[in-house]
Amino acid sequence: MTDNLKRRIGPWLLTAYGVGVMVGAGIYVLIGAVVAEAGIYAPLAFLLAGLVAAPSAISYAELSTRIPEAAGESAYVDKGLGLHWLAVAIGLAIVLAGIVSAAAVLRGGVGYLLAVLDVPLEIAILVLGSALVLVALVGVLESLALAAIFTVVEVCGLLLVVWAGFTAPPVTDWSAPPDLVLTGVAAAAALAFFAFIGFEDIVNMAEEVKRPEFTMPRAILWALAITTFLYILVAFATVRAVPASDLAASNRPLVMVWQAGRSESAAFLSLIAVVAALNGVLAQMVMAARVLFGLGRREARLAVFHHAHSRLGTPVLATISVGFAVLAASLSLPVSALAEVTSIVLLTVFCIVNISLIALKKKEPDAPFCAPVFVPWLGLVAALVALLAALADLI
Repeated sequence: MTDNLKRRIGPWLLTAYGVGVMVGAGIYVLIGAVVAEAGIYAPLAFLLAGLVAAPSAISYAELSTRIPEAAGESAYVDKGLGLHWLAVAIGLAIVLAGIVSAAAVLRGGVGYLLAVLDVPLEIAILVLGSALVLVALVGVLESLALAAIFTVVEVCGLLLVVWAGFTAPPVTDWSAPPDLVLTGVAAAAALAFFAFIGFEDIVNMAEEVKRPEFTMPRAILWALAITTFLYILVAFATVRAVPASDLAASNRPLVMVWQAGRSESAAFLSLIAVVAALNGVLAQMVMAARVLFGLGRREARLAVFHHAHSRLGTPVLATISVGFAVLAASLSLPVSALAEVTSIVLLTVFCIVNISLIALKKKEPDAPFCAPVFVPWLGLVAALVALLAALADLI
């Protein structure tokens, strides 16, 4: 065993990892809910959501060069605010969010799989989940290479939907758009913000990245830019091809877009949704295991997790523990409850991380990648508004 992870990841693989985490399986159902609020102006809502996410992404980019460690958020809070208990709590919250998110996506992805395969739900969860744990154990390069392949598949699926949407006959709302309702677009942007959660996972790979001071900020910002552009394209194609009222009422809106443009079976989209789900599960498992590894360095009571396999270079005990927790949660908890917990935990973390960067900038103004002083303040306000909106939705 060793206390060091192997640096094997370059900028393109890390960017693909970030895109895969953000795109995930959510866009396959989220687009309908966004259209329900914004109608034909859904692309504008996604653009605004990307702009709202950007300040926090830039804050993470700077922090990843200041403190390039696994358990990134925990390290940022520890150094920025000097509150060790809060740093450990934030790290454990990130692990919890990763486990819960992976469990929700695994359960949802298996649901798509059962539409084409007649197998019991529990067996499918156990087989697919265990296979992903084994991949995560083999090595980070292998895990991220598989995640990159998954990302290419799911992005190609979305591009096919875009193609179908732009070749379909335009609906009435597209030809004669109604008046812009700013309150509806704002509500849709708040909802679409959750589609951008995922860039924060990139920072927890810092100890396995080559030249982290160069690679980390570029991967975070490129992943956000690519994802924003892809979401806007999908939104344009969707509202052009299918009436907003139909999209809002559907739990498979992109299937409707494909059928409007191609009049063919959309079964392949279910398989792509499964691939997207597997990508999300693998990415969250890998991330949560790295956070546990990093916490083991900073907290004596978690030191058992701060060990990596001497040959594979992966945190074995942390990965197995995370994998077991993901399987248990996916077998016992409903998807909706899992997703709500994830969003609230991560938005709380965003607020605290931006506050940590504000404090760090006062202590140490210079960094390898240095954002303007106002950026973490913008990130704090945006995350706080989104958090309050999420909490209000629960009440």
